[in-house]
Amino acid sequence: MEQQAATEPRDEFPLSYARALSWGSRVLILCTGIGLSVVLSNAARERLLSKQTDFARLLAENLNHQIYRRFTLPTALAFGRIALRQPTQYERLNQVVLSVIHGWQLKSLRVYDLDIVIGYSLDKEEIGADEPDDSVAARVMESGAPEFEIISAVPFSQALFMGKLEVETFVLRATYPLRVEIPPGISTEEGSLPPMGVLEFSQDITGDFASVITFQRLIAGVIMFSSSVLFSLLLLFIRRADKALALRMARNRALEETLHTSERLAAMGRVVASIAHEIRNPLGIIRSSAEFLLKRENTKQDPRTHGILQAVYDEAVRLSRTVNDFLDYARPREPKRNATVLNRVAEQVTAFQAGEFERLGIRVESDMDEELVVRGDKNLLYRALYNLTANAVQAMNGPGLIRIRGRRREKGGAELTLTDSGPGFPEEHLSRLTDPFFTTKDDGIGLGLPIASSIITSHGGELILENAAEGGARARIILYE
Repeated sequence: MEQQAATEPRDEFPLSYARALSWGSRVLILCTGIGLSVVLSNAARERLLSKQTDFARLLAENLNHQIYRRFTLPTALAFGRIALRQPTQYERLNQVVLSVIHGWQLKSLRVYDLDIVIGYSLDKEEIGADEPDDSVAARVMESGAPEFEIISAVPFSQALFMGKLEVETFVLRATYPLRVEIPPGISTEEGSLPPMGVLEFSQDITGDFASVITFQRLIAGVIMFSSSVLFSLLLLFIRRADKALALRMARNRALEETLHTSERLAAMGRVVASIAHEIRNPLGIIRSSAEFLLKRENTKQDPRTHGILQAVYDEAVRLSRTVNDFLDYARPREPKRNATVLNRVAEQVTAFQAGEFERLGIRVESDMDEELVVRGDKNLLYRALYNLTANAVQAMNGPGLIRIRGRRREKGGAELTLTDSGPGFPEEHLSRLTDPFFTTKDDGIGLGLPIASSIITSHGGELILENAAEGGARARIILYE
């Protein structure tokens, strides 16, 4: 028991390891898929932002060029200074701006003067408004470097799980310093000329972000689907390996138990065989002497002496049968392979026990195909069938019915079924019925069924012990070709 307990954890380890491996692989695949989806989608989003920033920079440079060439220079030459409060100058700038931004679908556009006051805007109501000193326009005026910023109404992570995005959910705001263009051939250090104003415009890029979100969802869906398929295949392989491993371990345990049982029974068989052999000769003398004395006339006239001798003879016969059982099981014979008619074997068994059947009120019904011929040992098959009928008689313990049915098998061989009308086998004992020395009877030694099973197995057949659906016990002998 201690050895068995010590081996159980080792047997269970590979199975639990396989289950842990399957779930661990699932987590790894899912995490890898999600991580890859995030990396690819972020790369796509960064690429989109880079392109939008480049477009905004291109638009800002074009506006700076067009405003300087088509508005700043002509206005300065015509009026001497820039004053956007004058309707003529404002209208001229407005025409220049509208011609440049046509088709860009800008949300807003403003031009700040040196005092960070809005001098021009697509929305005329904003003209004249000033910005605080820490505004983006003030910062760009001071640094002279353009800034690009994404203004979002909701976080990007939240937008992934939203349905259709509303207009202006994501807006790109570009703030660009307006500079005087240096004519070709005149060198000047970059940034040496201060800005003459600040251009600020915003563009709705919600549609582009929606495309990125759709792309990210597609990537996530494909990765999750492929990872699910991969995990399903991996799980299928692991489960099959798990089942194969469990089956192999079960076979190894059964083989180990059989080996231990065989070794134990072999050792026991050698001891029992030697003891039985030593008992057999003096037991035969006792049996023959008791039988001789029972036949003498003077013994029959003394009832007391006759009863004692009869008891001695009966017990000697019973003990002789027990010794033979021990020897048959301890030293099984190799079966012969002669043509044997099972019909005749069954008839001989029932004929030999006819007196016992009549005394107990047992009926025998036989239904067998004609000439059920198998290759086997007639004497051993007789012994196996005799043990089965004797077991049925003991189980019924009185009047009853024994049905013997024999049929040819479609694939060759024969099947012989013996059913009794007794109480049947206890369900909890079905797996131990062929174990040697296992018995539920007070006067049994538990070798009848094991000997029958050993004989059938030695013929390459199979003995199946079960309970019949209509009640009683059933023994099925299957003999293959």
